[in-house]
Amino acid sequence: MRTTTGVDASDRVLPSETMTRAVCPGSYDPATNGHLDIIGRAAKLFDEVVVAVLINKNKKTLFSVEERTDMLREVTAQWPNVRVDSWHGLLVDYCRENDIKAIVKGLRAVSDYDYELQMAQMNHQLTGVDTLFMPTNPIYSFLASSLVKDVATYGGDVSSLLPPSIQARLTQRLAEGR
Repeated sequence: MRTTTGVDASDRVLPSETMTRAVCPGSYDPATNGHLDIIGRAAKLFDEVVVAVLINKNKKTLFSVEERTDMLREVTAQWPNVRVDSWHGLLVDYCRENDIKAIVKGLRAVSDYDYELQMAQMNHQLTGVDTLFMPTNPIYSFLASSLVKDVATYGGDVSSLLPPSIQARLTQRLAEGR
């Protein structure tokens, strides 16, 4: 049936009774203010956001999976619709098992886009899960966990880059390793 606007009523998107879920995947070693910016913005767009700490055997991490999930639970507690989980394996398998239809990825630079686009296309091909790219707030465009760890290792001030509780744990962990 055509409406007076010329749009077929069957073409309109209607509100759904289903919950919208997205996943924000990453290693989060450690979680930075840039990560939290993306998670917080995603929390405004979806009914539930799962922060998935991915386990990558090829990466040497400073914090265990349990430590990273604990820290993330603490710093994301301000968003009641955010939960933290961990996963070893393909992210799309996690999405399928948890009925998640969207992956949210923060992009810092064009170089991120090149890699992430390829991953997004592969993920969509495998399972139909869509990836949404969210540009990082410009104040965090340079920020990477590996850089934060490097700067902190040599005594640099990273207090503006991390939540205070994570900075304290990072400082403690680095002191233990010296």
